Amino acid sequence: MYYYIKALHIVFVVTWFAGLFYMPRLFIYNREAQDKPEPVRTILQQQFARMLRPLWYGITWPSAVLTALLGLTVFVRGGWNHLVLTAAGRWLAIKLLFVVGLYLYHFSLQHIYNQQVKGRFSFSSQQLRVWNEVATVFLVSIIMLVVVRENMSWAWGLGGLLALVVLLLAAIRLYKKWRNRSSH
Repeated sequence: MYYYIKALHIVFVVTWFAGLFYMPRLFIYNREAQDKPEPVRTILQQQFARMLRPLWYGITWPSAVLTALLGLTVFVRGGWNHLVLTAAGRWLAIKLLFVVGLYLYHFSLQHIYNQQVKGRFSFSSQQLRVWNEVATVFLVSIIMLVVVRENMSWAWGLGGLLALVVLLLAAIRLYKKWRNRSSH
């Protein structure tokens, strides 16, 4: 039964990340729709509202809850709770810190969702593009910790994470330049 629960945990992690990756994209498009002339703006706002709600409350939130419940079950039934406070379980403690950070990121998306539903757009599309990549950093960090575990050196782990962040930020800047050039 343990492996079925673990498999379901992984399934809901995947569906949760699907929502975490797509929601900020919709936030970006919804924000950019504000700059369109009428009636295009209203048509796009209505379409994005129809897309945001089911994705957030029908897929992303349920997946986040099931990920937590199944993950906690795997943690206890697999005996990981005894490992986490040992030297051999240091990777797991760090992974759990990243998971907490991922849930904080999830709650930040809830805040942005609530704002956009009320027609408030506090962030530019560029800021949202940067925020969109936070989920990528969490995903890579968590996967590397789970797969590589104690074989990963701190220097390589932190260096790789920093390189990933720099690469993502550079890609966002390049995309902005390309987009500005294409629109002229």
